[in-house]
Amino acid sequence: MAPLASSFERYGNWRDSLAAAIMQLRQWLEQTQTLEAESARRIDVALERLAQDKLVIAFVAEFSRGKSELINAIFFADYGKRILPSSAGRTTMCPTELLYDDTLPPCIRALPIETRGRHGSTSDFKRLGAEWQVFPLDTTSADGMLEAFKIVAETTRVPVAEAKSYGLYDADDPDQSVTVDKNGQIQISKWRHAVINFPHPLLKHGLVILDTPGLNAIGTEPELTLSLVPNAHAVLFVLAADTGVTKSDLDVWRHVVGDAGHRNHIAVLNKIDGLWDALKTPGEMEMEVRRQVSAVAATLELDPMRVFPVSAQKGLVAKVQRDEKLLQASRLPLLEEALIELLVPAKQKIVRDQTVSAVERVAAELRQALNARERNVIEQLYELRSLQGKNQSSIERMTQRAVAEQHEFEEVVRRIVAARLVHSKLSEKLFAGIRVAALRDQVVATRDRMKKSKLSPQLSVAVKDYFASLRAMFRNANTQILEIEQMVLGVQRRFAEDLGWALSPPMPFSLDTYIADLERAEHAYKSQFGPLAVLTTEKWRLMERFFDTVVSKSREIFSTAERDTEAWIKSLLPPIETQVREQRSQLRKRAESVSKIRDAQGSLDERIAELEDALEDAQSKLGTLKRLTDRILDVGERAQVEEVVDEEALAA
Repeated sequence: MAPLASSFERYGNWRDSLAAAIMQLRQWLEQTQTLEAESARRIDVALERLAQDKLVIAFVAEFSRGKSELINAIFFADYGKRILPSSAGRTTMCPTELLYDDTLPPCIRALPIETRGRHGSTSDFKRLGAEWQVFPLDTTSADGMLEAFKIVAETTRVPVAEAKSYGLYDADDPDQSVTVDKNGQIQISKWRHAVINFPHPLLKHGLVILDTPGLNAIGTEPELTLSLVPNAHAVLFVLAADTGVTKSDLDVWRHVVGDAGHRNHIAVLNKIDGLWDALKTPGEMEMEVRRQVSAVAATLELDPMRVFPVSAQKGLVAKVQRDEKLLQASRLPLLEEALIELLVPAKQKIVRDQTVSAVERVAAELRQALNARERNVIEQLYELRSLQGKNQSSIERMTQRAVAEQHEFEEVVRRIVAARLVHSKLSEKLFAGIRVAALRDQVVATRDRMKKSKLSPQLSVAVKDYFASLRAMFRNANTQILEIEQMVLGVQRRFAEDLGWALSPPMPFSLDTYIADLERAEHAYKSQFGPLAVLTTEKWRLMERFFDTVVSKSREIFSTAERDTEAWIKSLLPPIETQVREQRSQLRKRAESVSKIRDAQGSLDERIAELEDALEDAQSKLGTLKRLTDRILDVGERAQVEEVVDEEALAA
């Protein structure tokens, strides 16, 4: 198996092993009846995150750069032939995602281009589902798949007026005007977006390949600029070695990079076989390749180590024919090694940090409760053992003290009730400013201003104010989040002073990530329409469509922010409430046991034996909890691991 495929497979196995270890902890918590509702929710979120984890690689280029051939060479050479269509001219006419969803049969789902004539982003239509046309995919036949994949290259001819309504024709562009035929029609893609559900081993492990069709689609399908490409874990920008960076290539690069920097971008200088020349020495050809690499790196302001000269076509042929010498000459293995280094370690660290930290928090809270139970049982054992051989008056005094402590603790319970009320009021105030309903008011106001705008500067001000308002909403919410955090810390300090409890401080949380998402969306908008004087009807339509996409992205940001904020809010008081319930239970049991001994309803020795069993149970749970959490940490820290089920830990 190729190194890239092996690396992705090992990553998938590591992720599955981590999920198995977390599931063992959850099952044990259920079996021992120590799984609190909030803890269950957090563990389930971690498991869901692992189940839905994806590694997204976006391939971006102008047409005829060999992008589809590169995808074939890297991922599908094991089929022995091309899977994605690859020929002269355009072979990918619409944005295409290759992924695997086991809830659907192998198929190609294509969104008709006519949907561009209606309001709604691609994501909106994905949620609806009914608009998509579905084509079956026969994965047992490589020829059948190749034929089916040609769907993404299908085109249709429509009148210029219709193309304008879709934002696919600009009368001011001389390059487009020459494409109009004698009947006043123009050729456009038949599809707006395609999703290929394909049970390839790498796709089964969570790999998603995004194939983009060039500047025309990137400019007119703004969701690529706003979401799909920026959210990819790696972006491969494909150029032709014989031309280097052309003006249209540079336009694509500027649209794709946006404000995300170059942290996950690789430039691929494809078709270096075109530089192979029998009349030149190997050294001369190498110097020519190096000059092209340096020129590309300088133009794109990219580290030369991130520019990879390859021959995708020769690499594919070499893999199919098992020609190791030709494979090394194609330089494809160097690019694949770079993808491994760029993708897997960084993605693994993100997944590990997100999941393991959540599970560690659950384990820490349970450990605190079990430690409190252990201390209480030890104290009760000490008291009851001290009663052995004592008279009735000593037992009576202990009974009175136990009852008094029980009554005193009820004051603590009242404090928790008061804290819950304050917490609820502060939370409601916080959510009022970040719910999707609050966003809706800003959208309506901004759209009204845009419709009334006659000049592009007025339009720019309206959009600028829209983003400024959303950022202000999140920053105001950040202030309220800090207020809630300080309130919870105050409650914890009070309990620490009065009862000696040691509680972990609330997990740090802010909305800064979502503010950054808004700023990226604003930057994408500016890159599309900042210098544009919107004077024609079709440009207005394009602008409105882009704003629809911005609104869709804003809604997604607000929805995620609201969900994550709610999860953080819900996590604040349960650890304190768990401690309160545990302490309350132990005090009640203590008062009851002493009363029974006083009233001769149970022997002192029997109660001591019960407490010794309870102590052993608490210590056993602490030991098993440590073993299970240590295993999660161990799996999380290991770079690549096969799934191993720890039956002994689960049985314990």
